[in-house]
Amino acid sequence: MVEHQYSLRMIIIAVICAILVCTTAYLLITNTLKSRPKLDYSYYLGMQPAPRYPDIRFAVISDLHLYDPILGSEGAAFEEVFNSDRKLLLDSEALLDYAIDQLLSSSIRFVLVAGDLTKDGELIGHQQVSAKLQRLVDTGIEVFVVPGNHDINNTEAFRFVGDTMQLVETITADQFASLYQNMGYKRALSRDASTLSYVAEPVNGLWILAIDDCRYAENVAGVEPIVGGAISQDTEQWITSVLAEALAQDKAVIVLMHHGIVEHWNGQAKLHPDYIVDDFSHVSRYLASYHVRVGFTGHYHAQDITKAQFEDTYLYDIETGSLVTSPCPIRYCTIRDNSLSTTNNYIVDKLYPGTTFAADAESFVKKTVALEAYNTLKGYKVSDSDADYIADAVADAFVAHYNGDEQTAQRPVFEVNRLSPWGRFIYSMQKYVLNGLWVDLAPADNAATLDLN
Repeated sequence: MVEHQYSLRMIIIAVICAILVCTTAYLLITNTLKSRPKLDYSYYLGMQPAPRYPDIRFAVISDLHLYDPILGSEGAAFEEVFNSDRKLLLDSEALLDYAIDQLLSSSIRFVLVAGDLTKDGELIGHQQVSAKLQRLVDTGIEVFVVPGNHDINNTEAFRFVGDTMQLVETITADQFASLYQNMGYKRALSRDASTLSYVAEPVNGLWILAIDDCRYAENVAGVEPIVGGAISQDTEQWITSVLAEALAQDKAVIVLMHHGIVEHWNGQAKLHPDYIVDDFSHVSRYLASYHVRVGFTGHYHAQDITKAQFEDTYLYDIETGSLVTSPCPIRYCTIRDNSLSTTNNYIVDKLYPGTTFAADAESFVKKTVALEAYNTLKGYKVSDSDADYIADAVADAFVAHYNGDEQTAQRPVFEVNRLSPWGRFIYSMQKYVLNGLWVDLAPADNAATLDLN
């Protein structure tokens, strides 16, 4: 009997060891495969020094998500959509008009717009946005846009009538280029044949490389549109030709695209992979090899700057928050002596002076984020009280991240002991989100000076 029990223990131990070995091997193989590049990147291996950036002042806005209330502003269907998102849709036109007024009164040479110009690609929305941006162009301020994942061939462009949603007209890629021809496409030095990517030169010595990484061509009617972004091999070859020519002509390059090219908090790629371009670690290294020092992105609705450091080069991803998500920022950038300084103008507290709009807007963001987190936690069978408590902490973390320059000292105390045993287990699996969001990766997000040498 003793020998039998000993043999059984040995078998159990052997099985456990085998499972651990197989699991470890699986994770190693999976991580190795994930880390391999999906494209054949043509890295620059030459010795030519980085071109100097010319002195210039410009601005960046992102994720305008303009929504025309003519498509509906009441009823059960609209309320369900409106209350489940962090966007101030009904104030989107007023926020854009105010932002343009601010830009017109500033001493800038051009404006970068990092995608998601409309709520969901509605034709009527694009017509309004292009007309509003034309106000800048008419005064001599150039505008350069790229599409976002919401903007083209969107399968969720709706009119809201009572408790129903009705599809409305959207636009194609060709229509996007036509509507925004005065915002980059007409004066493009070169255009990618397979996407809406282009390159333009707003001032002598500076090229804006606008990369369209959105996957709207893959959207299928009746199916949710694709959120993530990726660069194809054909587009990589076009980008390589542009970057090589920039070096040959001693032109400094700024990248403009919708999806992030650097992880903006530790864990972002795990929680929200669709908000960073596919293969981002290789894309950022590839761009940096050609001495691209800065990329301007959007999509995540947060104010954040993060630096990707490689062996002998680096790249800053300067993400600008959404114009319709508190704090509704305009980012101003000044390049002087090969150094880029950035400051912000938060307009959420300026749009309706003397009102509680700013406080209400931040509360709205927190409420919608908390609701999304709560629903996710309930999917793990967490109790109502535990889900409420964890979701509230998640909302605080995202509000801090959206504002930029997260201050760990301002992080509310989280009492794990308040949770049930199951709630503690789920929290232990997800606390990387809170810990990651509350750590502000260098450099500063709102007022920073970045060396471009």
